[in-house]
Amino acid sequence: MTDPAAQEGLARWLAYGHPLWMLAAISLAALALRSGLALRSARRRRERRRPEDLRRHLALAKPALVMVAVGFAGGPLSMAFLRGREPFGTAHAWIGVAALVLFAAAGVLGRRLEHGHGRPLDAHALLATLAVLAAAAAALTGFVLLP
Repeated sequence: MTDPAAQEGLARWLAYGHPLWMLAAISLAALALRSGLALRSARRRRERRRPEDLRRHLALAKPALVMVAVGFAGGPLSMAFLRGREPFGTAHAWIGVAALVLFAAAGVLGRRLEHGHGRPLDAHALLATLAVLAAAAAALTGFVLLP
């Protein structure tokens, strides 16, 4: 089977859409993680946390989760329609699935925290850290798939 992105100019350029989108999404998620870990560090040192720091964290994290989910959906679509390949036939895809599950779990716990339901602070931080690391691993394994 030929790779349409290797043959056609427009398909080739469109095939870069998913990786570029995900680069932006992972970068935003990493900034959200950084701000969240700063909040965690302040909490552990028993320092007063400023409300604007929490607002900044939420302003970064919420769009990052949406971007990750949209970008994840773009991966299989790109593989099937632009690349002519099996959408879940690579390690990149399955590492991406793991990253998405971790991001979703961190988001669910984050929403619970935001609404005052429980105190899963450490679990939220751990899941978010693992999600960003899994996303970075997915990015690394995706390099070999570039057209």
